[in-house]
Amino acid sequence: MAIQYNESEQIFHLQSENMSYILQIVNGYPAHAYWGQKLRLTDRPRSYINLSGNLALDRLPQEYPQYGSGDFRHPAYQVRLEDGSRITELKYQGHRIFGGKPKLEGLPAVYAESEEEAETLELELRDEYSGLTVYLNYTVFQHADAVTRSARLVNSGTGPLGVMRALSASVDLPRSDLDMIYLAGTWAREGHLERRPLGSGGTVIESRRGVSGHQLNPFVALAEPGAGEEHGEVYSMSLVYSGSFAAQAEVDPFRSTRLSIGLNPFDFHWVLKPGEAFQTPEAVMVYSPAGLGAMSRTYHRLYRTRLSRGVHRDRERPILVNNWEGTYFDFTTEKIVSIAKAGAELGIELFVLDDGWFGKRDNDRSSLGDWTPDLRKLPGGLTDLADQVKALDMQFGLWVEPEMISPDSELYRQHPDWCLHVEGRRRTEARWQLVLDYSRADVREYIYQTLSGIFSTVPVSYIKWDMNRYLTEIGSVQSPPEQQAEIAHRYVLGLYELLERLTSEFPHILFENCSSGGGRFDPGMMYYMPQTWTSDNTDAVERLKIQYGTSLVYPVSSIGAHVSAVPNHQVGRMTPLKMRGDVAMSGNFGYELDLTQFTDEEKEIVKEQVRVYKEIRSLVQQGDLYRLLSPFEGGESAWMFVSADRKEALAFYFRVLAEPNAPERRLRLQGLHPDYDYRIEGESTEDVLPGDRLMRIGLPLPGLKGDYASAMFRLKAVEN
Repeated sequence: MAIQYNESEQIFHLQSENMSYILQIVNGYPAHAYWGQKLRLTDRPRSYINLSGNLALDRLPQEYPQYGSGDFRHPAYQVRLEDGSRITELKYQGHRIFGGKPKLEGLPAVYAESEEEAETLELELRDEYSGLTVYLNYTVFQHADAVTRSARLVNSGTGPLGVMRALSASVDLPRSDLDMIYLAGTWAREGHLERRPLGSGGTVIESRRGVSGHQLNPFVALAEPGAGEEHGEVYSMSLVYSGSFAAQAEVDPFRSTRLSIGLNPFDFHWVLKPGEAFQTPEAVMVYSPAGLGAMSRTYHRLYRTRLSRGVHRDRERPILVNNWEGTYFDFTTEKIVSIAKAGAELGIELFVLDDGWFGKRDNDRSSLGDWTPDLRKLPGGLTDLADQVKALDMQFGLWVEPEMISPDSELYRQHPDWCLHVEGRRRTEARWQLVLDYSRADVREYIYQTLSGIFSTVPVSYIKWDMNRYLTEIGSVQSPPEQQAEIAHRYVLGLYELLERLTSEFPHILFENCSSGGGRFDPGMMYYMPQTWTSDNTDAVERLKIQYGTSLVYPVSSIGAHVSAVPNHQVGRMTPLKMRGDVAMSGNFGYELDLTQFTDEEKEIVKEQVRVYKEIRSLVQQGDLYRLLSPFEGGESAWMFVSADRKEALAFYFRVLAEPNAPERRLRLQGLHPDYDYRIEGESTEDVLPGDRLMRIGLPLPGLKGDYASAMFRLKAVEN
């Protein structure tokens, strides 16, 4: 049993394989008691909270705190009553414990495939004055050191309520000697790992952009000072949501820390009529006693196998070539087929036609919304092109950006009110485009009919779904004034509804999420699309940091990584094809260039890269990732992948700049079985070494020459 309830002390003990999460009802308030390494269940539990001490709300460690009745820290929720007051006080009414994990209405969430692998606690809280009822859901997984949390707010009263804040999870930790770790960046520089010590007051990471954003990811971790990849306690939260979010760590005067995550309360107000409910997104909380590496692997396994869905979840992902950086908007059927033919000769399995195939799309200033083939470029249309690609024994993929509309488009001329806008106000254009109002059912239905028509008639097996700008002038002419502050969230709910329809109706299509690269790389999108284009920056050196940082939360099976031409289109750097290949093979592998421009020597290198990746991709995409050397701490990077049975491993080492008289280097590996011997094949290396020696002394690195050097090592356990 994963959840134990002691009625006399009103203690709930949630227990996984290696973790305990304990809460207790104190004076009617759910109070946080413990989150950490697994504790024994006992038939005689004592109170975990000092009931004889100061029980003022400002000192009580709470699970879902309110504001206005004595707690001056940031609250988990806030509601405006019909009389204008904002005072509510939720008290415990009862609970349910049941097997499995319920779905969240209209929202993506982690799931359980059986009632045996997870157990759920539902707490019922109520404010008697207003009639507000809140249901807190906690699910603990038997074999994952994770707890998922969400809240459902129900108006059980007689008058309307205005929800001003509704976070998904809040935890009061009895310590403040912690570092805050998160992922930051911007376009072409996503996923950069940042770390800072906590101090008095609050530290907030957030998005107010309508999407999760390039700038900050909906994830936060608190780690012991000095905690690294292999040691130290880590507490973390990841939000399964694709819109504006907020994560906050607040250190109070008594040196406890309130950690929370959820919908951003900025510019948010949801009208809740009597009998209506509001469901928050889900927060996934992971505890690790063994550093950031163990935390990441918990997220990876959970998100890879119990967040991603569909037939592609466990399948090997195809090696692709995308024409974007090879042609941009300037292509013909003949040019596209020539790139596909070159790819087929090299063993590549999928061709993806990117932007420019529809309307009069000769640049990025027109035609979004006009999803009909441009017969000037493609005289035979999409079906003819797809058939020619498939005749080469390749799959056919297609780029779309269906959340956008160009002012210079037939769709906009017919429906200028279909975009997000406020009447009488300027409509901000970014990349010469506006955002369709996905809070409207008629807009979603038009996009559904348009895309399903393409998917039903064109033999497409892959869709790259792009979204190239943030939300501005967030308003909808179809919604009444009192609902205008709901539109940003309703947009996300509308997107999820559309994606659920399309991915359910076309399960054979592998959908890839993209938002100018990693602008919407979040768990919410992973529920519908098992992989994401990680960044528009394809430079191998920049990708070391981007892919390393992104892997803090997201499994490698979700990380798209391509080889592109040099000089690199984003930074102008010249890197060897060898290094570009090794970096890209550390994710979902592909090429983004004109393959017909390769020399014979380059073609042989690519042919070998494709051959090797087909041998290693199941290990890369489904294995356990261990980060060995951080690109944020020096000029070297390294990581490795290990099979579940630890009989096979793959290690990559990268060095950015050469140095004279460099010391002899050894790469200390992780995740191997100490009692196994491993045959090692790599750069000028073939040897058999014990697992314990490889992990404690390290693997001798070859003498690499020149800047931008890399090495790959394949390890297999040998029979004794």
